[in-house]
Amino acid sequence: MNLDAVAKRAGVSTATVSRVLNDLKVVRSSTRARVLKAAGELNYHPNLHARSLARGKSRTLGILVSNMENPFFFDIYRALESAAHARGYEVVVANTDYRSEQLVSSVRLMIGWRVAGLAAIVSEMDANLMQALNDSRIPIVFYDVGTPRKNITNVRVDYRKGMKKIAGYLHSLGHTRMAFVGHHSTLGPISERRKTFLETIARFTPGTEGQIVAGADGLEGGRQAARELLASNFHPTAILCVNDFMAVGVLRELRDQGIRVPNDISVTGFDNIKLAEFCSPALTTVHIPREQIGQTIFENLLPDSKRDQMSGREILIDPELVVRESTGLARKTQNSAGGKEKSLAGRSANS
Repeated sequence: MNLDAVAKRAGVSTATVSRVLNDLKVVRSSTRARVLKAAGELNYHPNLHARSLARGKSRTLGILVSNMENPFFFDIYRALESAAHARGYEVVVANTDYRSEQLVSSVRLMIGWRVAGLAAIVSEMDANLMQALNDSRIPIVFYDVGTPRKNITNVRVDYRKGMKKIAGYLHSLGHTRMAFVGHHSTLGPISERRKTFLETIARFTPGTEGQIVAGADGLEGGRQAARELLASNFHPTAILCVNDFMAVGVLRELRDQGIRVPNDISVTGFDNIKLAEFCSPALTTVHIPREQIGQTIFENLLPDSKRDQMSGREILIDPELVVRESTGLARKTQNSAGGKEKSLAGRSANS
């Protein structure tokens, strides 16, 4: 079905149909109603991509995320999408599943679609991608990865500060045996949290020990990591998780094994997704302002003269510690590893 058929059904010229479909205010209301009725009867949908190209500009933004199943990524996407719709933009989204090759493929596809701007809310990166994006001449915003350039803005969270806050808080509660649960340890933003954890506990009082375990980013990945940790000879009094999504899985595994939180083991997350507040016990975590991030990303994608003056900058966001019921004073244990194991087993049996 094409424009001519709609014009013929409405009894107007194709130019009039074009004016109506482009929402130009030069057509009488009665004529507009007749054209819209004809378009509806013929099930006609205008080619918005072709229209954008004809006008020389696009009203579509591309969004790439590492893991849409993780509410953290979804929250940023939703905030960005809401801001875009409020300004008359549409969005297309692609999930990369933390794979750099998928990131490159999706970026090329988005650029081929002539998107007006591109947001990459990802943890992975490809070494050759930055130059190609710099040459694209469209506004681009990276969250957590990438390097600010002429048309590229970088928004990132000070994860080091967040991890220091949460490790320091646990240490103040007497925790000297802490485990870190992560995923994709080779990716920059994830590796930064793991390294900061190790560096931070190394500066605490002598005798503070740490352990690293990893699983897939998700609820089941958290459960598997907790299972591996509990089966090891390291008996933590606190488990710090790279994000809330995995922390909820850790809580489930501890509960299934009869381990009380926080009486036996304290658990923390990172991100402060809504689930962190509603799981049981409510999760101590680090708040990342996802709505603010989504809005900031959108504002830096707009083809605006003010934004052009600020392009190439880095926007740093400070996280805040949120204390809830999943953390408490470290349990009293005997000095030996065997004593620690017996203490935990005894508490679990009585729970």
